[in-house]
Amino acid sequence: MRIDPLGPLGSAPGVLRWIADAGARIGLAPPAALIGDWFGSRAVIAPSLHATPATEVPDVPPGESAAVGGGWFGYLSYPDGPGTHRIPDTAGGWSDSVLRQDADGLWWHESLSGAALPEWLSGVTETPPRPYAMTWTAPERDRHRAAVAACLAAIAAGEIYQACVCTQFHGHITGDPLDFFVDAVSRTAPARAAYVAGDWGAVASLSPELFLRRRGESVISSPIKGTLPLRMSPHTLRESVKDVAENIMIVDLVRNDLSRVAVTGSVTVPELLRVRAAPGVWHLVSTVAARVPTHVRLSEVLAATFPPASVTGTPKGRARELLLQWEWERRGIYCGTVGLASPSAGTELNVAIRTVEFDAHGTAVLGVGGGITADSDPAAEWEECLHKAAAIVGLGQPATSDSRVATHSPMPENT
Repeated sequence: MRIDPLGPLGSAPGVLRWIADAGARIGLAPPAALIGDWFGSRAVIAPSLHATPATEVPDVPPGESAAVGGGWFGYLSYPDGPGTHRIPDTAGGWSDSVLRQDADGLWWHESLSGAALPEWLSGVTETPPRPYAMTWTAPERDRHRAAVAACLAAIAAGEIYQACVCTQFHGHITGDPLDFFVDAVSRTAPARAAYVAGDWGAVASLSPELFLRRRGESVISSPIKGTLPLRMSPHTLRESVKDVAENIMIVDLVRNDLSRVAVTGSVTVPELLRVRAAPGVWHLVSTVAARVPTHVRLSEVLAATFPPASVTGTPKGRARELLLQWEWERRGIYCGTVGLASPSAGTELNVAIRTVEFDAHGTAVLGVGGGITADSDPAAEWEECLHKAAAIVGLGQPATSDSRVATHSPMPENT
């Protein structure tokens, strides 16, 4: 491992834009990035990543070093759903080095192979995003409300206790998806933002949620269930019988998932029902921890826990079966996961919510949804979808099924 200090280069979104421009000038593949709260750092960037279709996330050993060094950056799509695949189900690539911004804002070059900083990265600084434009069309309100009603009927019949029913906004970008990501991260500061791109398109995740963190024998998951607009008091969320019940049910599901691979008796809940702010909303967040032996492969951990509990339902198997009946479009990357598996620092993966999927032609898809319990109201669940999407698509309230919104990035001098 080689580690070189680079100093205070600037903001992570701006440094990412500079790296992308510098790499493009010499014909390199685009960068991949994790920005927010990853590996105890503000950002981890692979300067150039050949993100190609894959069949699974590689089995990378669970390191526990403070240095990241490199590893496999990529995503894994939600596995269920009708319709065609807009982008590959799984894509990613290996990077032997990264640029990492630590918690104090200082940048470091880290290399698993011991290589020095490439010459083309000398002089790295921050660059504002280029202008871009996006248009969005909202989903059909009545169709989503009917799906929620069907879920409520299944709950009343005793088939399930809870399920996450989702829908989609469709859009198009004029410009580079990287500029959308740079601008969106600068504006909203999500905790688990991630970007991966290739010839197939791009994934721009603005997620607030941690799916899995694995360092040595320690594994944690922090499911989010319970949402309220930021304009309302956070105490209202903590006192909501519906949201608290929803969160606790998912915590139990995460406990069950992790217990399949954890040391017996090691699964705990160190944090329960904490209210946290995210772009546009308050969330209820809990944390489940477990001890998983290092000889257990990452593929085994994912087989026990994926797709994430918070975006499926309880019981998980039956909820997934019913969601296939209620949702009319394939989720794609939405409700899957994006992140990094590093042999040095371990694995961190988000829950790919607030995530935009771009194909090679600029077509964009944004999934939104919410957990349905016996106390859910279809009209309120539709409003929750709009609240979650508003920070990304700029939709005002209320919205109708034919709503169209154009969002533009600020000009460079405003970033």
